[in-house]
Amino acid sequence: MRFEPAIDPPQEPCPEALWCLFHGDRLLLSVRGESVSIPTFRKPDTLGLRPVRSQYLGTLDGVPCFSGEAAGPSAPDDMAWRPLRPLLGVLSDDLFSLAGRAFQIMDWDRTTQFCGRCGKPTTPVPGERAKACPDCGTHFYPRINPAVIVAVVRDHRLLLAQARRFPNAFHSVLAGFVEPGETLEECLRREVREEVGIEVANLRYFGSQPWPFPGQLMVGFTAEYAGGEIVPEEKEIASAAWFTPDEIATLNIPRRETIARQLIGWFLGR
Repeated sequence: MRFEPAIDPPQEPCPEALWCLFHGDRLLLSVRGESVSIPTFRKPDTLGLRPVRSQYLGTLDGVPCFSGEAAGPSAPDDMAWRPLRPLLGVLSDDLFSLAGRAFQIMDWDRTTQFCGRCGKPTTPVPGERAKACPDCGTHFYPRINPAVIVAVVRDHRLLLAQARRFPNAFHSVLAGFVEPGETLEECLRREVREEVGIEVANLRYFGSQPWPFPGQLMVGFTAEYAGGEIVPEEKEIASAAWFTPDEIATLNIPRRETIARQLIGWFLGR
């Protein structure tokens, strides 16, 4: 399925469209037994749903796609509100990607109704995914928070850690947010040094993944151990160690749909 982003909605009424409606951070889904899907209808009003505001996203295989913020928590028959994150691996990759894009644009729209600089109401910028303050001229674009994630290898072993913030305590590769003024490479070295106390070298780009919780872009790298001993940062890291492929097979690791799991898979497939 191919997604084509766009800003201006079709001039003609859409006989049917994919609607990603949210109440808070929950997505409205059609439910049929154990199966869920993003609902398709002409407009929310036909089901008694009246969004506070809505946004045009583009087309998915030619079908117009919209996001919107629902006014209330009631759901039509055969539909339900579901948190977005557990839908990873439940919805198809294309539909989950659409839902993630929809949430970020909807959330940006609802949090930029007023200028953060002078407090005046903002207005849409024609032809752009942007808003502007008519009073002070400040522009607001959808915010994306870049983060690096890295697979560090040492003598056929992979560095994995357990983060304190995750209650199920799975093992994963290291990650962290880019700070102002940093390159991705500088961020990677700093995060590894801060979280486990070692140095890395031979950084190589691996891939990236949008992560709409709420608005990250995960940029993946591989790297090699370059020195130091593992000393976990007490506030963030519960444990960290080097693991062989056989040892990794016994661990609880991230889901296959995540770039963290793809990096682990890269190591296991070497």
